[in-house]
Amino acid sequence: MPTEHYFSETPGSQYKPKEIIVEIEGQEVSVLTAGGIFSPDRIDQGTAVLLTHLDSAPPAGNLLDLGCGWGPIALSLAKHSPKSTVWAVDVNERSLELTKKNAERLGLTNIITAKPEDVPEDVSFQGIWSNPPIRVGKAVLHEMLLHWMPRLAPRGESYLVVQKNLGADSLLRWLDAELPRTEFVIRRIDTSKTFRVILVKRAA
Repeated sequence: MPTEHYFSETPGSQYKPKEIIVEIEGQEVSVLTAGGIFSPDRIDQGTAVLLTHLDSAPPAGNLLDLGCGWGPIALSLAKHSPKSTVWAVDVNERSLELTKKNAERLGLTNIITAKPEDVPEDVSFQGIWSNPPIRVGKAVLHEMLLHWMPRLAPRGESYLVVQKNLGADSLLRWLDAELPRTEFVIRRIDTSKTFRVILVKRAA
């Protein structure tokens, strides 16, 4: 079997979609997943913790799911905020295909799937939600966050969930040091099980 990661652009494993039953915004639904993506068998624990903060999502505007996988965050945001446009972004082509199909299955028409480079530069976001791919390594992770956090609109908020033993506290300190304090407020807003939820809020 080829070695691959869920952050591979084109997974090497055979594409075998399967159905699983998950809960999206309080409703049990059937979605498609497959190997070669992040957490193909369930909504992973970190994402589940992040989604407990979904009430903080803006009702409208551009929302970003950074690293969408098969789409649990994007689907939840789109269902919670039907007047919003949810950008489901991933480098993994299989993830984008599955998220698009799952949006169609759930009748959600306000999701746009895109690779990072295909998101127009003039789009800013009222909210960014992510279970970021920590295992890509610090250099890639930091570059990714420094690209997307400044694209928060004024008063926009980003919610990041990170496992404590994978460096949640050090990531919070790094964000606080790297993002201008005159423009951003960074703080931990939740600790649940082994996860931290980090809020990055842009000033007016």
